[in-house]
Amino acid sequence: MCYHTALIAQPRQLALRFGREWDRIRDFRPTYHVSAFTHAEYPIVTADEQFQSFRWGLIPFWTDSIEDALAIRNRTINARAETIFEKPSFREPIRRKRCLVPASGFFDWRHEGERKVPYYITVHDLPIIAFAGIFDCWHNKELDEYVGTYSIITTRANEMMRFIHNTNFRMPVILRPEDEQRWLAPELTENEIMVLLKPYPSAKMEAGIIRQDFLKKAYSDPTIIEPVTAVKQ
Repeated sequence: MCYHTALIAQPRQLALRFGREWDRIRDFRPTYHVSAFTHAEYPIVTADEQFQSFRWGLIPFWTDSIEDALAIRNRTINARAETIFEKPSFREPIRRKRCLVPASGFFDWRHEGERKVPYYITVHDLPIIAFAGIFDCWHNKELDEYVGTYSIITTRANEMMRFIHNTNFRMPVILRPEDEQRWLAPELTENEIMVLLKPYPSAKMEAGIIRQDFLKKAYSDPTIIEPVTAVKQ
């Protein structure tokens, strides 16, 4: 699964990386830890020339009330590639509303008995990666406002991630740079979409054990992603 990420970049850097205007994300600051469960605004790349500022946890357009929206968004943080065309919340977005979710890396835990060992995971020589995402826009009728939300797609784990995520053997879909703009193309067929939803090669990734208390630190604290040489028993 993928519930925790980092995006250590300024708006201008993101604009250069993805070729988008950055007016809507001017207030974004480098973030060493992003928790999906805060549902904070986050820079997202769509086919639009502007970056979008959406919230993590997809709320389908057909959601009726605020209560329903709050209930569903923690269940749609991730979308499984294997069933994405079947699930009511995802089957329209995967066909028509695909996006890139920028990140510097992501966090996961290895289970060793009753102990959980946290890792920070990145891609070699790629300071900003792009997860395959889907989005939707929900109309909050009570406040008469539109809310953009997104989900990160997960797939089966590669060899390295099978070692780390050793419970469900999952990982987020990291798109190869040459596939990023293709992912946004509206004319893709179901088969063409599925071809892109594959594990990123282990050989191009790296991971380091980090401190157990990283969840308690301020999102702007760079020590969050510092590797440690040993973990206390």
